[in-house]
Amino acid sequence: HVVHYQNPKIVVGCVPEDPSGKILLCRRAIEPRLGYWTFPAGFMENNETLQQAAARESYEEALADVEIGSLLAIVHILHAHQVHVFFRARMRSPQFGAGTESLEAHLVEERDIPWADIAFPSTEYALRRYFDDRTKGVENHYFTEFDRRTAELGLSTPG
Repeated sequence: HVVHYQNPKIVVGCVPEDPSGKILLCRRAIEPRLGYWTFPAGFMENNETLQQAAARESYEEALADVEIGSLLAIVHILHAHQVHVFFRARMRSPQFGAGTESLEAHLVEERDIPWADIAFPSTEYALRRYFDDRTKGVENHYFTEFDRRTAELGLSTPG
C-alpha cells in the first residue's frame, strides 16, 4: 500500500531595496502573467533554505546580488496549492539586469510602482505591507491566504 501525498509547492521571493530606497521590480517574460511586474520570486528547490532560494531567484530573474533580511509575508494560495514566502532584502551592489525569465528589470520609487500591472495578488499584498512598514519604521511579519475560487484575500494581522 503506497500513499501518494499531494503537498503544496513553496514559492520564495524578496523585495530588493537599493541604498536610495528604490526597489527592484522585474517584468515577467514567462506565463503566467507574462508582461506583468513582480519582485524576484520562484519555486524553492531541494537542498536550499528559504533565504538561499530567495537570493537565487533574485540573481536568476534580476541578475542582482542581495542580502536577505527579515521575513515579510507568508501568503497561502489555496486554489494553486502554493505557499508564498517573501523576505525583505538589500542589494549588495548596484548591478542588476533582466534574467532569462524577465523582459526587463528596474529600480523604482514607491510612487512609481505600476500597481495596476502587478502580476499576482500575493505580490501586491507583500509590496503594500513592505511600504506600510517602511513608512512606520517597523518590520512586521504578515500572514494571509488567497483563494481565487472565492476571490478573497484574507485579512491579516502582524505576527
